[in-house]
Amino acid sequence: MERKLNMPSKEERHKLFGSVEPGLKVKPTEKEQMPDLQNSKKDFLFSINAVGISNVKHPIIVPSESNPKEQTTIATFKMTSTIDYDAKGTNMSRFTEQLEAYRQAGGFVLTLSNLYDFTKELATRLKQKDASIEVSFPWFYERKGPSSQLIGLNHAEALLAVTYKEGKGFTSSAKLVCAVTTLCPCSKEISEYSAHNQRGYVSMEVTFTDSYKEETDWKVALLEAAESNASAMIHPVLKRPDEKMVTETAYENPRFVEDMVRLVAADLYELNFVQAFKVECRNEESIHLHDAIASLSYEK
Repeated sequence: MERKLNMPSKEERHKLFGSVEPGLKVKPTEKEQMPDLQNSKKDFLFSINAVGISNVKHPIIVPSESNPKEQTTIATFKMTSTIDYDAKGTNMSRFTEQLEAYRQAGGFVLTLSNLYDFTKELATRLKQKDASIEVSFPWFYERKGPSSQLIGLNHAEALLAVTYKEGKGFTSSAKLVCAVTTLCPCSKEISEYSAHNQRGYVSMEVTFTDSYKEETDWKVALLEAAESNASAMIHPVLKRPDEKMVTETAYENPRFVEDMVRLVAADLYELNFVQAFKVECRNEESIHLHDAIASLSYEK
């Protein structure tokens, strides 16, 4: 038999599930009268290299040399600064206040020059001599089938980082991780026919030269360095003639992970806006349960 409910009022329901009447409030309600623990000064033993906030989701506008020329996406922000041994803590709210100021000014357009301005302004807002920011985001780009020319969107994982230090200026770096096709040279060499291939992930971290002014889109340049040296590119749309061309291209360009990191490194070495770099490649092996990996670092 269905029980008939005698529904109490919403206030009574809240009390039923644990709500209580507000207690006596005696602490200040005005900001100026509240104690500020974070800004208290004392010998707290150690300076802190980085304190701030991370995993902050925020919309950004990404300009690109590739189509789409402008895209809106969701980025993940990490923002920090140092504090001296005599400071209790940082002002956490000022980090998000800085983000909101840019949103209200028309949106956060992700260029290196904007990040320079943002980071220096953040240091000023925090009343610190330095600040750092990392912005990671998915970057989308059009890719055509090699035969059909049908267009679809691929994406890579991108990151841009800037550090500002008073009296020293800025340092900046970037990272791009993209997927490629690699075909095993050993498999091709020893087999009567065919060769196994796999999806490979190329990760490139670069430190920009001081003179880099974004004359070249770093995202496009790094993507080209990875894809042009792979066995074949990844495509979002492939018809049968496309698939034939991609398969044959991979067979004609076998690559070990060792080959990949060396070839990509050679292209990064030739980029005049790159001061130092690290390249990693990870192949998801199709005939093993393990992955194959390789990495190298170089400073010009």
